[in-house]
Order: sequence, then C-alpha cells, then structure tokens
Amino acid sequence: MEYELRYYFSKNKLNDIISLLSSKKELQMKNRCYEKTIQFDHPCESMSFYSKEIDGRFRVRVTKDSTVSKCKISWKRRLPITISTEVNKEEEVELDIKYEEYDNLMFLINNVLKMKSIESYERYRTLFINDDIEISVDEYPFGIAVEIENKSKDKNPEDVALKWVKILNLDVKKAYRLSWDDKYSELCKEQNIEQFKHVTFDLPMPEVIE
Repeated sequence: MEYELRYYFSKNKLNDIISLLSSKKELQMKNRCYEKTIQFDHPCESMSFYSKEIDGRFRVRVTKDSTVSKCKISWKRRLPITISTEVNKEEEVELDIKYEEYDNLMFLINNVLKMKSIESYERYRTLFINDDIEISVDEYPFGIAVEIENKSKDKNPEDVALKWVKILNLDVKKAYRLSWDDKYSELCKEQNIEQFKHVTFDLPMPEVIE
C-alpha cells in the first residue's frame, strides 16, 4: 500500500520549492532525472484498467540522468479507501527491469500481450529522501507537482506523511487527491486548450495557476 499526498504549483515556484527542501538537513537530494512514462490498457475492453470498477494504471517508465538509465514496470490503483482519510492510500506494485531489456519489454507488451497504449507523459524529477520519507519534485509540461510519500517500515505511514506536510507548511486540505492525467485534463478544460494523449514539453500546454 502506498501512502502519499500530492500538491500542484505553478512553474515559477520551482526554485523556491527546491531551495526549501534543500534546506532540510535530514533530507538527501538526488540527481534531477528525465522520465518518460507510457500507460497501457488491458487488450480486452470489458477488463479496461480505466473503468470505474478497476481504476488502475499500468505503466512503463524510463528514467535517465547523466550517469544511469533505468526502466520500471508499475501498477497503481485507486481503492474505495483511497480518500477515506487525509492521506491517499493506493495499491501500488513496482518491478525494476534492466534498461537494456526495454525494447524486448515493449515488443512483448505491444505484439504479444496486445496491450493498448493510452497515454504518455514526460517530466523531470528531483528526489529528496531519508529512511522515512520520499519527496518528489516533478516538473511536468503543465506545472510542478510535489509528492510526499511514506517510506518508513516501522512508523505509522499517515503520521509520517502528515509530519512532512506540516514541516513544509502545506495545507493538508489543499492536497490533490487524483492522478496527473486528471489534473492535466482539468487544466485543459478550464483553459480551453487542446488535450493530447502524449504530454510532452514541445506541445502547447495549459499551466497550473495559483
């Protein structure tokens, strides 16, 4: 089970956010990475991951920085209890694979399993971590997301996440409870901007406005 809170900010807040997190001596800052994530659906329409009954996302993600390239398969699903408390509780399963196997993986997904590519997005991610918490600063083409996720194995996960919400002087009631694609879709509709299946930095994008 994943326990997290997510907040969105305008692009001009990036430096302030990085500076704030960098000032927390208990956090270790990781390299800024580029990520490309592709989301797939079940080949059988009656078993669609995007249905209200399942409400899940099957993802393949490539992560790169100046020294290393990684690949990950992940499954994430909202549950009936996801928003029952102040902290999101979601089902999440992740599997790391060798980056060199990416082409083989995509062949199997597309040509053997016949899964359907639904959407994709790119972003830059900077992590701040310790044994209890992982705070992600995600630079999407449409804005900045800050994700606060419990990593402790022996502490109350909701308490850990809420502790860092308080440390960062955020309002738990302003956390965004849905996924990135929900936020992107909302912004496109609000700002009357064309919505793309593949969200990249070279396309016209809406913007988070505070």
